[in-house]
Amino acid sequence: MDTRVNKRGHTEHFVKGQHLKLTDLKEKAQQWNQYLSKENIPPYPRPEFHVSHLRHDTSQNGIVGIRYRRGFRAPNREEGPEDPEYPETLDLVWWSLAVGPEEIDSAEQRLLEDTYPDRTEEQARGQERFLGRFATSPAFLETSRLGSYRFTFPLQELLEAYRKQLCSGSEPILRVYETVLYKQEVMHSVVVHSHFYNELFQNYPLLTDSPDAVCAYKDGHFIWRPEAMCKTHRKKLTFDMNRLRECLNFCEPGYPTISRRYTFESFEEAAEHVKDLWPNYESPLHNYSG
Repeated sequence: MDTRVNKRGHTEHFVKGQHLKLTDLKEKAQQWNQYLSKENIPPYPRPEFHVSHLRHDTSQNGIVGIRYRRGFRAPNREEGPEDPEYPETLDLVWWSLAVGPEEIDSAEQRLLEDTYPDRTEEQARGQERFLGRFATSPAFLETSRLGSYRFTFPLQELLEAYRKQLCSGSEPILRVYETVLYKQEVMHSVVVHSHFYNELFQNYPLLTDSPDAVCAYKDGHFIWRPEAMCKTHRKKLTFDMNRLRECLNFCEPGYPTISRRYTFESFEEAAEHVKDLWPNYESPLHNYSG
């Protein structure tokens, strides 16, 4: 694995163009990551999540920029030509999978149907809920570590906007981007780009619907098969201002926060701030965490 320091000042160990499974991660990181080498880990379920929404968490500075630009672009990026020589030099707009109670419930049902295909309806009704007890990683929590504001959009709406605004009407291309390993967290990332950048990303495999992959794309949604549950593009993507506000919610802070530069407000402060930014929007700000 290669090593770098990200823009937040944290050390990352990463592998380009691959989504490594847990066994491969253990092998590659055994010299420096003691967390992965633990052997006393009890058995845990390995579900398949079908995710049709993405989320983008941000701070007060971020929401001001999004509001007045009417969309999303990489932070701290000056307007001007980009250096197309290396993908890692590009600033990306990052989105995360929005995995909530509904996605957890449906994943649990799929897991039970695959494990107990002959169970009766009565047995199915009496089955104790269990998957939520394992879903404790930051990917499943309703709190945020990046700021008090969360935009949640349907994946297809984002891809359609990307197709029209940045791909000249062609379909966006999805590729396996990286596996990034932190001390107690693994990130599998996917890059979305236009056909204009085919040469730039040609060494990154296309994201398919492979049944063995950690991440896949099929029928308009991402498929995520996590093995440890207990924890893009630089250009601007615009949306109608009312649609931005409709997709915005408040988040309680999650711990630990990613960086000191991300600020958090109380719900009352955030509601007042959002009211200033969208004075004509009548519905109150919703507390995503409460």
